[in-house]
Amino acid sequence: MTESPKGGKKSGVIDRLVGALRYSWAGFRHAVLNEAAIRDELVVIAILTPVSLALDISGVERLILMLSMMLVLLVEFINSAIETTVDRISTEQHPLAGRAKDLGSAAVFIALMMSALSWAVIAGPILVRSARH
Repeated sequence: MTESPKGGKKSGVIDRLVGALRYSWAGFRHAVLNEAAIRDELVVIAILTPVSLALDISGVERLILMLSMMLVLLVEFINSAIETTVDRISTEQHPLAGRAKDLGSAAVFIALMMSALSWAVIAGPILVRSARH
């Protein structure tokens, strides 16, 4: 490992981490400002997080609910990256460009179904019982 200009091996690691955080924040900020689907998913997470905390479920079940929602957001970010890359390469219609975008969309759909199924199995019975009483 080489010395960083700031003098020390650790500062190189810290500089890389700080740089990575800056890039991640820039990507997150861009997505929130420019991607309606990501904004929608963040709203759903903001609503369902307190719901998951209020449910009488185990920590693992709560974790599954939270991770399933985060998975949707993760896949949406990847889908947005695919769409941006395809659009950067060319704006003309091409079957492969359409296929890449469709595959990304299908991945988002699968993640949404995984999350919906998790919520249906874990929270569904509790919410149905609560609605009956």
